[in-house]
Amino acid sequence: MNLRVWAPLAQSVKVLLGAAPQPMVEDEGGWWRLVKDQPAGTRYRFILDDGEPLADPRSASQPEGVFGPSAVIDHNAFAWHDAEWKAPPLESAVIYELHIGTFSPAGTFDGAIPHLDHLVTLGITHVEIMPVNEFAGTRGWGYDGVLIWAPHHNYGGPDGLKRLVDACHARGLGVLLDVVYNHFGPEGSVVHRYGPYTTDQYRTPWGAAINLDQAGSDEVRRFFCDNALMWLRDYHCDGLRIDAIHAFHDHSALPFLEQLATETQGRAIAESNLNDPRVVRSPDLGGYGFPAQWNDDFHHAAHVTLTGEQFGYYIDFAPFRDLARALEHGFVYQGQFSRFRQRSHGRPAMLSGHQLVASLQNHDQVGNRADGARLSQLISLPRCRAAAALLLTSPFIPLLFQGEEWGARTPFPYFCDHQDPDLVKAVREGRRQEFAEIADAGDTVPDPQDSATFASARLCWEEATRPDHAATLAWYRQLIALRRTEADLTDGRLDRCRVTYDERAGWVRVKRGQIHIAANLSETPQRLPLDGSSDVLAQSGEVAMNGGTVSLGPDAVVIFR
Repeated sequence: MNLRVWAPLAQSVKVLLGAAPQPMVEDEGGWWRLVKDQPAGTRYRFILDDGEPLADPRSASQPEGVFGPSAVIDHNAFAWHDAEWKAPPLESAVIYELHIGTFSPAGTFDGAIPHLDHLVTLGITHVEIMPVNEFAGTRGWGYDGVLIWAPHHNYGGPDGLKRLVDACHARGLGVLLDVVYNHFGPEGSVVHRYGPYTTDQYRTPWGAAINLDQAGSDEVRRFFCDNALMWLRDYHCDGLRIDAIHAFHDHSALPFLEQLATETQGRAIAESNLNDPRVVRSPDLGGYGFPAQWNDDFHHAAHVTLTGEQFGYYIDFAPFRDLARALEHGFVYQGQFSRFRQRSHGRPAMLSGHQLVASLQNHDQVGNRADGARLSQLISLPRCRAAAALLLTSPFIPLLFQGEEWGARTPFPYFCDHQDPDLVKAVREGRRQEFAEIADAGDTVPDPQDSATFASARLCWEEATRPDHAATLAWYRQLIALRRTEADLTDGRLDRCRVTYDERAGWVRVKRGQIHIAANLSETPQRLPLDGSSDVLAQSGEVAMNGGTVSLGPDAVVIFR
């Protein structure tokens, strides 16, 4: 393997192999290379201008973590078994988001494999894995990656990830990998020592922005695009989820996001909170060309309807009314004034539901709470089942968060394992201050550095066998099967989705062609009119079809033709 590194700021570069540094040859454009190839397994570091040894920004493996040496990897050495594999189309996807460290008792890539059959039985088509890039410490969410080419050593490293992807494909599961290109983590990052990867021209919540349009940005953009292609090529991932694209600052004529979407050939989903249809429009129409983007509006509208909470960004959403808007129009905010933002938000959009990923829970919305409480800790399991019916019969691409399918009661708080005492203190205090104004939650925020906080987030698989949870799991399986077999539920056209509701009574009814969904989200029985005779396809709770009406008990839901 030929060792190369982009270090345009250096006057000299050496590579440390064992005890003796060896000089590297300078090529054009600020690149340096070692003339002699190195075998797989070789440990090495780079030395810039006789400074301290540093990890390779494009390191494929960090066996000892971010502060240890990099290691050479031969990607051709792995024996894949997925030569005939073809991923299911995204428009028919049911996505399952999981975190490697908490998904299984082992908290590793290999530890996740025994639970894949559960996902197959559930009806999942794609597994979305939260970031696995190398970050400081042994536990974390993964969004503070510092060596983004290396799968985390504590999860099982490069071969561990390949075994997991191979096992997913053997079971018919596609794999989407969450990647973070909007910032580097605060601890262990060395890229700024090599070149202008960031710029002070713009600021982000994490500090200096990634350099996408200033001097040296061509190679920075290449760094991230090559990283995306590496996950698709060398790890056989079927797609990527690009974290928080709204945090990019880029005034280039050819936007980095368009470049990234083009090079990944329609295999990257964007997370954006801008409600901007340009994210999924083709470049010919002035868009970036992503096949789909996350739709937080559905989550927020559903959450307010289900829980009654209206703090933080939830103040922008009205129960029932905005749930109906989300189901019929995709985005709730399409240019209206936002109280939370104190400005107009969004842009009118005529999109397909197949271009929007919607969820009732995900890592952000659960972890953004002070204690990481799930929806199943805020409302009853019967109400969770009613909510699941609204999501899994929606025109959108549905996403489930690990354990949601049985109403898991384990929280998912923010956790980390920083090594710098000052950073540890800053993160602790920052979390407390962030939630101090919300119901005195500042006194109850779990310490993100405490290993017990991480342990609390680990799924309890035995919980899925308990009666009420097992009933929830069976309901999710039934809903996903129904979604696959009923043609009206495979249509992404939002103009064919019609919603009526009565906020005072607490019921909502959704029509998707021949399929109707009626849910009572109140604590009292409700009676709704029917349009003639009906065939019940699925029901949860107390439901009675009486000629021209349907009677629903509290938190009951029925799906009928």
